[in-house]
Amino acid sequence: MPDPAPPEPRRSALVTGGSRGIGARLAAILGRDGIDVTLTYRRCSEAADAVVSAISDSGGTARAVRVELEDPHDIDALFARETTFDYVVANAAASAFKSITALSSANLQRSWETNVRSFVLLAQRAVQRMPRGGRIVAITSYGATRAFPTYAAIGADKAALESWVRHMAAEFGPRGITVNAVNGGLIDTDSLHHFYGLDGMPALDDIVARVPLGRVGSPDEMAHAVRFLLSERAGYITGQTIVVDGGLTITAPPFWEDVRRAQAPTREEEK
Repeated sequence: MPDPAPPEPRRSALVTGGSRGIGARLAAILGRDGIDVTLTYRRCSEAADAVVSAISDSGGTARAVRVELEDPHDIDALFARETTFDYVVANAAASAFKSITALSSANLQRSWETNVRSFVLLAQRAVQRMPRGGRIVAITSYGATRAFPTYAAIGADKAALESWVRHMAAEFGPRGITVNAVNGGLIDTDSLHHFYGLDGMPALDDIVARVPLGRVGSPDEMAHAVRFLLSERAGYITGQTIVVDGGLTITAPPFWEDVRRAQAPTREEEK
């Protein structure tokens, strides 16, 4: 009898910003799928360790690595430690929420280094270590295509990521590597509540009322969109941006919420 075929190598994934929010949920889901997960964090080692422990307790394998994404040496060190990744998800982000006229050169530089340059460096190094093909996904936001107060720096960076996704998809396609983005709307994370807690911001509930589905999205809904793009079912999808926003970016004034409110009968009319 012929020797049995060797077992398929275990798939591995890199998730940046994996200690909380969307990244933490994605890491947990991938760990449950039997994928070996490396997640990065910047500040909160306790939260990262908790994600790793939960994955391990459920029978998966994971590790947390502290990485300063604006430092190319840290990115090099990460790939020197990990030989291959089948999946790379660029989820981590950081920026300054200021008006354009208030942004300093340092604000602009750090935002670009953390959000854009790190993605390019991660992709460059990852594709050299994807002998079986692979998947690269960038997490972006509706600020990539819509303008709103104090979001210019990171919004422009997210738009740049979506452009890089298209260029990478064209260049890396012959290697069997797909590159896509998932663009999130109002997703129930610490970042969302921090942003809408800034001075001068409207109440989050007022914004949610303008979302056609009438609610914020969950980190799980974003994570499952990424999971789909990492799967074999998405093997012929590349260079695309999937929008997960409950319909937020398909609307325009006059908003349905405003019309419904204006048309609502008064108590006198109801009598």
